[in-house]
Amino acid sequence: MSNETKIKNLGAFLYEQHETQDDDVKFILQTIGAPAKKVLEVACGGGRILVPLAKAGHDAWGFDMDDDMLANIPAKALGLSNIHWRNADALLDDWGAGFDVVVLAGNLLFNIEIETGIEYKKAQELFIQKAASALVTGGYLYIGYSPWAPNGRTLTRPAGYNVEDDGNVVWEWEGTDEYGNYQREWGASGAFNEETGILSGERHCEQRLADGTEAKATVTRIKHYATLEHIHGWLTAAGFEIEQQYENFDKKPIDDDSTTLIIYARKK
Repeated sequence: MSNETKIKNLGAFLYEQHETQDDDVKFILQTIGAPAKKVLEVACGGGRILVPLAKAGHDAWGFDMDDDMLANIPAKALGLSNIHWRNADALLDDWGAGFDVVVLAGNLLFNIEIETGIEYKKAQELFIQKAASALVTGGYLYIGYSPWAPNGRTLTRPAGYNVEDDGNVVWEWEGTDEYGNYQREWGASGAFNEETGILSGERHCEQRLADGTEAKATVTRIKHYATLEHIHGWLTAAGFEIEQQYENFDKKPIDDDSTTLIIYARKK
C-alpha cells in the first residue's frame, strides 16, 4: 500500500476521532421533526449524521466519494434497515430524486472537493441546484455553513482587499490509530481576495507509520467565500423560500457580525 493511500486511510480515521460534535445532529433532527421522511445527506462521510437520522426513524440515504469514510458506517448501522449509502461524486453524479429533505451539513459548501476544473463558486451554486432537483415540491434543504476568512470578514461585512495572512495554523488534527500509525494534519491560512471571494491556503500532513515509514504532503487549497447575498441568490434562483435562518444552533438571528449560518429552506 502506498504512502499516499495510507495518508488517505488515516485521514478517515482522524475525521472519526475529531469530528464528534452532535449539536448539529440534534438541531437537524429537531428541525425535520415527525413524521418520518425520506432524507438525503450529501457527503455523509462515516455516518455521523446519517446514522442518527435512521435511528430516529427516517428513511436515510447518503453518499460520499471517499470509500474509507463510508467504511465506518456499517458498524454504526447494525440492525438498521432504513439506511442506505453509496460512493458518488456530488459534482459529477446524480443525487437521486423524491427526497423530503436534503442535508448539506458539516460546512460542506465551504469544503467542496473539486477535481473537475469547475469554478468553486459555480460548484457551490450547482449544489443548491442539485438539491432542488432531488427534492419533492414542498421539500426542505438544510444548510450548515461556517466559512473562514482573515481580517474580520463576516457573512455581510467585507474585509480588506487582497489580504495576505501570515500562514497561521487555523486547525490541527493528530492521532494514532489502533495499528500504531501516527498522523498530524493542519491547515495554514494564506491569501484572501475580497473582490473575488477566493481564499487560498495550504493543507499539510505528516505521517509516521508503524513500519517506520515517514511521509509528508502539502496541498494548496482554493475556496470561495460565499456571502449571505450569494447563498440567498442561489436559493431564490433554484426555487427555494427560506423559512428558518440563524447564526447558530441556539437560533441566534443573523446580524452584521455573523460568521456562521444555518438555513432551512422550502422548495416552492
